[in-house]
Amino acid sequence: MALIRLFLANLFLAIPVFGAPVDYSREVKPLLAAHCVSCHGAAKEKAGLRLDTFVRIKQGGNAGPIFKSGKSADSPLIWAITGSHDLAKMPPKGELPKEQIALLKRWIDEGAAGPSTPEIASGGPVKSTHWSFQPIKQPSVPMVKNTPWVRNDIDRFILARLEKENITPSPEADRVTYIRRLKLDLTGLPPTPAEVAEFLADQSPTAYESLVDRTLKSPHYGEMQARHWLDSARYADSNGYTIDAGRSIWKYRDWVINAFNTDMPFDRFTIEQLAGDLLPNPTPEQLTATGFHRNTMINQEGGIDVEQFRIDAVVDRVNTTGSVWLGLTVGCCQCHDHKFDQLSQREYYQFFAFFNNVDEPNLELIDKDAAKVRADIRARLAAVEKALNQLDPTSPETIEKWERSLRDDTRHLLPKPVAAIFGVAPNGRSVKQLQTLEVAHRRLDQTRHVLGGLTNPMLAATNAHLLTARLELEKARADLQKKEPSAITTMIVRERKIPRKTTILIGGDFTRKGVEVGTGFPAVLPAGKASKNRLDLAKWIVDPANPLTPRVTVNRVWGQLFGLGLVETENDFGTQGTKPSHPELLDYLAATFVEKKWSMRELYRQIVLSATYRQSSKARPELEKTDARNLLLARQNRIRVNAEVVRDVALAASGLLSEKVGGPSVFPPQPEGVYRFTQVDKAWKASVGEERYRRGMYTYFWRSAPHPQLVIFDAPDANTSCTRRTRSNTPLQALTLLNDSAFYEYAQALAARIVKEGGGDDPAKLRHGFQLCMGRQPTAKELARLTVFLGRQQSELTANPAEAKKLSPDAPELAPWVMVARVLLNLDEFITRE
Repeated sequence: MALIRLFLANLFLAIPVFGAPVDYSREVKPLLAAHCVSCHGAAKEKAGLRLDTFVRIKQGGNAGPIFKSGKSADSPLIWAITGSHDLAKMPPKGELPKEQIALLKRWIDEGAAGPSTPEIASGGPVKSTHWSFQPIKQPSVPMVKNTPWVRNDIDRFILARLEKENITPSPEADRVTYIRRLKLDLTGLPPTPAEVAEFLADQSPTAYESLVDRTLKSPHYGEMQARHWLDSARYADSNGYTIDAGRSIWKYRDWVINAFNTDMPFDRFTIEQLAGDLLPNPTPEQLTATGFHRNTMINQEGGIDVEQFRIDAVVDRVNTTGSVWLGLTVGCCQCHDHKFDQLSQREYYQFFAFFNNVDEPNLELIDKDAAKVRADIRARLAAVEKALNQLDPTSPETIEKWERSLRDDTRHLLPKPVAAIFGVAPNGRSVKQLQTLEVAHRRLDQTRHVLGGLTNPMLAATNAHLLTARLELEKARADLQKKEPSAITTMIVRERKIPRKTTILIGGDFTRKGVEVGTGFPAVLPAGKASKNRLDLAKWIVDPANPLTPRVTVNRVWGQLFGLGLVETENDFGTQGTKPSHPELLDYLAATFVEKKWSMRELYRQIVLSATYRQSSKARPELEKTDARNLLLARQNRIRVNAEVVRDVALAASGLLSEKVGGPSVFPPQPEGVYRFTQVDKAWKASVGEERYRRGMYTYFWRSAPHPQLVIFDAPDANTSCTRRTRSNTPLQALTLLNDSAFYEYAQALAARIVKEGGGDDPAKLRHGFQLCMGRQPTAKELARLTVFLGRQQSELTANPAEAKKLSPDAPELAPWVMVARVLLNLDEFITRE
């Protein structure tokens, strides 16, 4: 009987008593566990919501609390399970029975009571087993059979894989090919004939090392590596969107070039760009470095919501940081949890919080001597202005009074430009229009001195004196303003004194604010030592414990030198990215990079001195089936040079190249009509003198309409970060090299150089021209074909002097050589890195 009584007692306990409060532990928790915890538990926290413990249920998710105690009709939990209030019905598969929905409503209406003591959560945070999130460990260097081929440890990793597949590496490229490859990769410029001769003559055991060291010390090394980095930084000289006004930020470009040329350690390079303003007593250079995150676009259109585009800029900073340093598609989390990687929307906005507290000032840069001169001139200007103010009443108020005093029957007496400006609403007048009104009012006001003298002879001398004094003061002001040294400005970021509140934006919509969040790092990666501001973020990014930054960085460098990274998806090291072709080599390079104190120069040196890099790029038909894409690196890859380098190699071969490093952007010639389809016409006055022949990386970059040659050869648009350029092969590229006026100018200069430097006879000149362009001597067959072509041109143009005059107006006798130069500049080999 005792057992029966105990059974019945337990049975009645399990049956809800009508009118009794809902029991969370016995009724609500099992319901949620059965239907909700698979998406909102320890393994997954969709929308930042966990429903496996009462504490987390009360906390709610990204959108805030999920219930209002005592009000089920106002509770998002009930909206979700009933599919009301424009919410997607939950759970996604199937729906809750009506009695269970009624139970949850009654629980909330009764006050949503739960246990007073904390529950044990179901499981703990799940750590990723994905390869890129694992700690970097220095791997053992593999043993190989073909040891004579090996030049450093890189080769052992490559060769071990080749030997496993029974593939032999390619022979070493000849010295001329190697020096041209090296120079194009590291400096973006071809070797000069003198450099080639020096390398060929050096038969010492350290010839290659000496060449590499000389190249890495060239100021053009910094330019080339900066060009790669500026793609990641989405550098441009204009603001973007439809107005696309110009900006001054070229000092940031100079900073990047100098950082590479001085081999600034990559960890410091990172910290100064992400948080230079937060360093103790930051220098002007460290502040300039923060221009990295001022390269975002700026919308200047009327009627925009300023806050919307400020949020867009912060989003861009988050996504760019994630892509450039971490190699993750963090932008997927702006609207929802990442579908494939363990990154949540909440973590995205914790990252967002680091960048939400920046202001966007401009930094004025001026040297000490110029600053002293400027201070003196400004003091004198202040005295002049003070004296002028006593004689000149012109001000916005007096101009407004003047405008109100005008009658319709007198407006036609105004100068036409002034009358036109008065026809524009005051809040729509440009700065230039306001300045025009100010000058007009000042000139009008000066007449009162003249009229005063005419109407009252007793005051004629006084008025004449006042007018003379006024004109002299105006002249003195103009003279001082001309002498005042102008400062260079550059765009930077600074931390706000009063931080902004950061909330999760529901669905990424800046108008739908969810719960407030602070700064923080993704849980799937090692925790940082602190997470208060951008400086902590920067230090966390380059903390050796963070496995992503070293891997991503060395992989990107490898991609520059081989055309493809060891991880093909260089901007996605997540689960949807490709696995590394040589994982041990990737970790070896990453670990060594950190051990070598983040030296980029050492990283480049190690790779370009390897036997892997030194291989011939000649295609091997026997590998077309086993390794058609050359992922195992049994040879080097042929790569077309980047858009800017297409221009650079032509300038170098022709002898026109300016080797000046740094400075403001320039305006090389471009076709007419480029801005015909832009909202605002752009002024493009072609540079003259040395500025006309600057390297391609200094070409002024309008986001709305970049220089056509850059676009044709696949330069990115700079609207977003680009971590690897695509390479196309189009008829338009061939037509540009053949017919663009700039390349015609280069051909004319190359022809003059060939004739001047090439020697006595035509074959010598042809050999010299070929070497200027290709770095090597022509083969007998190539020389024969060029000789025939030159002879034909000489005959035809001698018979047609008018055509010769068109080809070479200043020296018609060079016309046949202009045609030869055009052939050389249009060869595929000329714009290809072998």
